[in-house]
Amino acid sequence: MMLRSEFFTFCHWRLLKKCLQNSLILTKGYRRNITHLRRTASKQLWLKQNYPACLSLPLIFYRKVSTLGQKSDESKLIKVLGIETSCDDTGAAVVDGFGNILGESLNQQTLTHLKTGGIIPNVAKEIHADKIESVVQEALRNARVDLMDVDGIAVTVKPGLVMSLRVGLEHAQKLAHITSKQLIPIHHMEAHSLTARMISSIPFPFLVLLTSGGHCLLALARGVEDFQMLGTTQDVAPGEAFDKTARELKLNTIPDLKSVCGGAAVERMAERGDPDSFPPVHVMTSRANCNFSFTGLKIAALRMILAEYERQGIPEEEVLPNAPDLCAWFQYNVTYHLARRLQRAFIFTELQGLIAENKTLVMSGGVASNMYIRTCLQKVCGMYGYRLVCPPQHLCTDNGIMIAWNGVEKIMAGKDCFQDPYTLQAQARACFGEDISHQVTNSSIRLPKLKIS
Repeated sequence: MMLRSEFFTFCHWRLLKKCLQNSLILTKGYRRNITHLRRTASKQLWLKQNYPACLSLPLIFYRKVSTLGQKSDESKLIKVLGIETSCDDTGAAVVDGFGNILGESLNQQTLTHLKTGGIIPNVAKEIHADKIESVVQEALRNARVDLMDVDGIAVTVKPGLVMSLRVGLEHAQKLAHITSKQLIPIHHMEAHSLTARMISSIPFPFLVLLTSGGHCLLALARGVEDFQMLGTTQDVAPGEAFDKTARELKLNTIPDLKSVCGGAAVERMAERGDPDSFPPVHVMTSRANCNFSFTGLKIAALRMILAEYERQGIPEEEVLPNAPDLCAWFQYNVTYHLARRLQRAFIFTELQGLIAENKTLVMSGGVASNMYIRTCLQKVCGMYGYRLVCPPQHLCTDNGIMIAWNGVEKIMAGKDCFQDPYTLQAQARACFGEDISHQVTNSSIRLPKLKIS
């Protein structure tokens, strides 16, 4: 048996005290030591057999007792189940306070949506609904834990496709209601931002660049729920621009690229291409901020592709012979745009004294899986004394692991997560921390020349 400090507040305190007088040692502040059940026993069954009155008591608040912001050995014993359904991947995982991935499961819809040329929300929702139960059960089974063994259930509630979010949220609400576990609402972008802290020691504050098919933002992470946004995309996300370019180049007709997303297809083709085959396209060069824009790059790529089809006299249903060069050129333009905004963020944080030491940039999101982009941005980080940290590629895309870890971080930071699970709602849009992008603009930072390759 093992003792663990926990903090409980119940409505019917006197009745609980009477029921558990042989199991609790009361101390000041309602703290008490509770003898833990053996992992192989069902906690719910044990309570029912030994303290049936407890099952009717409404639990109002639950929190691990640990020094806020510190990861004590005891607090690391917690386990959290994470559920992710914000877009087209159904993910679930169990993660502990040490960052160990005890078990995971992921069902991807990539092949389904490749056939339709994009994600159809109601189709994604139906697949989520069909897979959510089995995915969660497989994650628990792989972790070799029972649902009653986890300390909380974390679920993505914002932002994302509302129909997809609701599937995961409703399933998590059901589990929380049945088990009386705390339900931890997770902001999808915050989870991406903190994933790297699961695999590497990264103290706050640090910069984070999130790039995916639905988002592109640059922010300063100051705490588990404390972010300041320096810039975000003004139109489309880079992942969308990659996917559109891949479709225009008919890369999905190439046998080796049929089963991969557009961004991965462009990256593979670019390995054999020359980015200098066409004149570079630089966007937002006169705007002294950290915002992004990829519509211009997407349109420029479309025009270049159409011009090449006309110049070479090739039917548009065929793949251009110089498609690798076009991919390398487009990939370079996207990377350069990211690098220039990042360059300004480095200078801004230096001028404002926002990061004094341990300068770190965390890059995550689906586009962060691109190794060419990683390599180029690593060079930019080196120029300004920053360390670049990227999660492994399988953690850059959507998954249940990052949701579970964000739940762990919230519990260890002492965030009050417990609430009536049915008060939570899915949100398609959500702000990401405090927007201080205007401060970047007001700084009027002029950038020195930059060469990334």
